[in-house]
Amino acid sequence: MSVSIVWFRLDLRLRDNPALEAAAKLGEVVPVFIWAPEEEGAWPPGAASRWWLHHSLQALAKDLGGLVIRRGPSLAALRQLVKETGATAVFWNRRYEPALIARDTKVKQALIADGLKVESFNSALLFEPWEIKSGSGGPYKVFTPFYRACLSKVGEPRFRVADVVKPRTRGSASLRLDQLNLLPKLDWAKGFDWEPGEAGAHKLLSAFSPAGYLEKRDLPAVGGTSRLSPYLHFGEISPRHVWETGNEDYRRQLIWREFAHHLLYHFPHTPEQPLRREFEKFPWRKDAKSLRAWQRGATGFPLVDAGMQELWTTGWMHNRVRMVVASFLVKDLLISWQAGARWFWDTLVDADLANNTLGWQWVAGCGADAAPFFRIFNPASQAEKFDPTGEYVRRWATAPVTPMLDHAMARDRALAALQQIKS
Repeated sequence: MSVSIVWFRLDLRLRDNPALEAAAKLGEVVPVFIWAPEEEGAWPPGAASRWWLHHSLQALAKDLGGLVIRRGPSLAALRQLVKETGATAVFWNRRYEPALIARDTKVKQALIADGLKVESFNSALLFEPWEIKSGSGGPYKVFTPFYRACLSKVGEPRFRVADVVKPRTRGSASLRLDQLNLLPKLDWAKGFDWEPGEAGAHKLLSAFSPAGYLEKRDLPAVGGTSRLSPYLHFGEISPRHVWETGNEDYRRQLIWREFAHHLLYHFPHTPEQPLRREFEKFPWRKDAKSLRAWQRGATGFPLVDAGMQELWTTGWMHNRVRMVVASFLVKDLLISWQAGARWFWDTLVDADLANNTLGWQWVAGCGADAAPFFRIFNPASQAEKFDPTGEYVRRWATAPVTPMLDHAMARDRALAALQQIKS
């Protein structure tokens, strides 16, 4: 009987998993996860992501009935597993981070040269980043025409959502999950109220009603969002499945996710550098004390501090509040968006390179379809509009702190800095 290896990465599910489906059709499956953070370039998984990954792998191993765990390098680990099992094929689902595209290309070429059948699939996106092209044949930089182009490609039935594949798994020597040391030594994650894994994803999806989403999504105290972002990032639920259960307003947010991956693929320098080159000369301030106050939720601005406390306590933050805290860092404090992106990368359970980059460059005014830099959120008026009863702030903010600066002064300073790069 034919034996195939399925290399699990950010596709930690049994339902609608094309690599797993392809392997299961051939015979026995050897499912493997390879821990190789050194291959992810400047963006190995942060602390909160590693916490989630530990629990997600635990759930996947249970669902599969067994999971082989190895350490990298990935190519060497796969070759060794081929030797041990006699596998004739290796399947995986694609990732789109620049460092991993380069890694996967080399792995695929090497395994094909070894005489193996090798195939990769799209499990993470509705469309491949290269499938959506502008009228000139290039990538989009503005969301609305990208959105329309995506909708024009949605046929009937819109997307095929495959059934659960429960393969005949074949065992092999494996590391214990705890040998990867993914969990924190100090239990700062004790407030993480999540159920990582495919079952947790489908529970949230079942509980989420897209009715009224547009009216409720900006109200952090209401809980009007699906909170599926970490499950989508780790591939515990497919975007096709979420699409089929959503409405127009919610589906639009899935297309924003597609847009983020489209931009990362076509502009791979953007996790570290602004898409709009003029912002390379922006006069950011280096202020470790202010950055630390922002990270700790001790700025004296209640909505900002509540958001940063929610992040630290739960590993997640409401999207409206993310925009407010990001605006405060880059415009009130004039601290670079890269510093904020790095903090989010380490503390968010849904830290995703494409989404993180798009979000921070959008707020900083230096990315595709970005909010203009001169659009500076006032934390007080944002709180009045989106948390009018103060319920969210009361839930998360600690004891009141004296504001660290005057917002009107900070706004003037930010606009003056903008003038410097314009002139």
